[in-house]
Amino acid sequence: MLKRVFDIVAALVGIVLFAPLMLVAVLCIKGTTRGPALFRQQRIGRNFKPFNILKFRTMVVDAPRMGLAITTADDPRITSVGRVLRGLKIDELPQLFNVLFGEMSFVGPRPEVPKYVELFREDFAELLKVRPGITDPASLEYVDEAAVLAACDNAEEAYVRDVLPRKIELGKEYLRTAGLWGDVRLIVRTLLRILRRGASSPAGRRRPPDNA
Repeated sequence: MLKRVFDIVAALVGIVLFAPLMLVAVLCIKGTTRGPALFRQQRIGRNFKPFNILKFRTMVVDAPRMGLAITTADDPRITSVGRVLRGLKIDELPQLFNVLFGEMSFVGPRPEVPKYVELFREDFAELLKVRPGITDPASLEYVDEAAVLAACDNAEEAYVRDVLPRKIELGKEYLRTAGLWGDVRLIVRTLLRILRRGASSPAGRRRPPDNA
């Protein structure tokens, strides 16, 4: 119950704080590409209940029909604005609404598409006893997942064989030690990692020193 109260309050605060940034993201997407600003994709949530995860659209409109469910760093489906949004994790901000609606938590095993859940259904039966999260230990370990997969000859095979089993292992470790203060630490670590990525990006390096 305390975790859910925290999620609701934090989601409301986040929506208010990041509303201007989300508006800018919408205007950039709509101003440079055709199609909706939001991307919805079915994921599997708590107790195997499907829901639509919300993200800012970072790829061309027909992307789901043009390639894999996973994305690599060199994926040609990603738009120019989308690369910036993905690099700074701004595309994930709409998931604050998934948290508010009770479909996700701030911290928990990242939700997967049905295809990959079915491949590891027994493992996900354990992971999906809780709400999936915006961040978790696997999100920190695989912060550059797209770049890792881009270096593989077969990105999907590498994801299923190496990356997803490791994510499942980290998810189980998280469940064994989960607690509110541990969640807060994970959120802080995630925010710090995003800030460091922003500062080290080309856009960040072009900023004047007093804004670094």
